[in-house]
Amino acid sequence: FSLKRCWLPSQAVVRAMSSSGGAPSPYTTLAISHPAESITHVELHRPEKRNAMNRAFWSEMVDCFNEIAGDPECRVVVVSGAGKIFTAGIDLMDMASDILQPEGDDTARISWNLRQIITKYQETFSVIEKCPKPVVVAVHGACVGGGVDLITACDIRLCTQDAWFQVKEVDIGLAADVGTLQRLPKVIGSRSLVNELALTARKMYADEAKSSGLVSRVFADKEAMMAGALEMAGEIAGRSPVAVQGTKINLVYSRDHSVAEGLNYMATWNMSMLQTQDVMKSAQAAMEKKSPKTIAFSKL
Repeated sequence: FSLKRCWLPSQAVVRAMSSSGGAPSPYTTLAISHPAESITHVELHRPEKRNAMNRAFWSEMVDCFNEIAGDPECRVVVVSGAGKIFTAGIDLMDMASDILQPEGDDTARISWNLRQIITKYQETFSVIEKCPKPVVVAVHGACVGGGVDLITACDIRLCTQDAWFQVKEVDIGLAADVGTLQRLPKVIGSRSLVNELALTARKMYADEAKSSGLVSRVFADKEAMMAGALEMAGEIAGRSPVAVQGTKINLVYSRDHSVAEGLNYMATWNMSMLQTQDVMKSAQAAMEKKSPKTIAFSKL
């Protein structure tokens, strides 16, 4: 690793991460960059449309995170939004035909097709959770509707002081169906607060998001947040990828299973994963009072 480049993000790197440069091929709604070694930055990139989630976005996120999941060069992901806000949520103008005019000759066939559409959209955010690389999401400005579905599938949530969050779906006549109602209760400790947010569609601002546990840190502005996100990503990337990815996978598993089931899964997991050189390398570094970030871990 180039320690200086990887762990001490320069202002130029942070500004580059926060910029609205052209989105490269093959994606039209995402800009992918590599601000430091082993770190992938995924930027929602429709700033002129407030990063609204159009038809292309829903499939591009799946392709993007499937690629990241299999990329041995990547150890951690940072997600953010280009422009003035994180995201305005679903692009209703672009998506209306899928939702409001599903195909089918009768009720059963229309319902069958609509269910396939919904499960396809659910995968857009489930793919973040299934990705073994930890995902840090950095939110500035508004995070509306589908944005909440997205961030609740991420592992670590950061925001700016001017950020606000809104479970918007009841305002447009539907129950949120791509993850918020399933994941938000697991993220926020108060079931009453989750119900209030989902049933009233009121805005939640940064301080309340922090106190309720939706985000773990609040920053003064976007530049400070992106610097913080990159520093945090660097800390994660500096650890053993066997340890880090195993930790994420088991944290997600334990959320959805009993303690006994989680412990059993963990024992089965580590009976093979403990047989890694990374343990010995990390122990040796600790005895020599060196940071794990000085260790050259093999790719995974």
